Amino acid sequence: MNEEIRELYQQMIMDHNKRPRNFRKLSAATAQAEGFNPLCGDHLHVYVKMDGNRIEDISFEGSGCAISRAAGSMMTDALKGKTREEAKAIFEEVRAMLSRDVHQPFEKKHLGKLEVFAGICEFPARIKCASLPWHAMMEALEPTGKQVTTE
Repeated sequence: MNEEIRELYQQMIMDHNKRPRNFRKLSAATAQAEGFNPLCGDHLHVYVKMDGNRIEDISFEGSGCAISRAAGSMMTDALKGKTREEAKAIFEEVRAMLSRDVHQPFEKKHLGKLEVFAGICEFPARIKCASLPWHAMMEALEPTGKQVTTE
């Protein structure tokens, strides 16, 4: 990744951290989940309002590092209006992108702006920060009853 693109990505992540989108408790949520990253201290709730099989609205709230807040913000932007299946497909692409070897290519079919997190795989300790909102969202969509944690 060249320096110009890396700088643009960092600016986008910082913007979503400072001004997170959909950062609120969704009072009409039909599903929700809590996530915790004990290493970094990230603690968040994801709220989803479903209309049939479609995510009508999605939000998050909580505290955490810049990466987890930006990931939650960009996740909610990306998933609003998507079907459950589309959300799962995007989750799988994000998970593969974050957990790959830094020089390994990854599927980009559904990522769009979420590709800004591609460089996170260079910082293994930050992968859990970026993936926490996604795992909480999946627990909200497909509850297992297990606590969402990065450990």
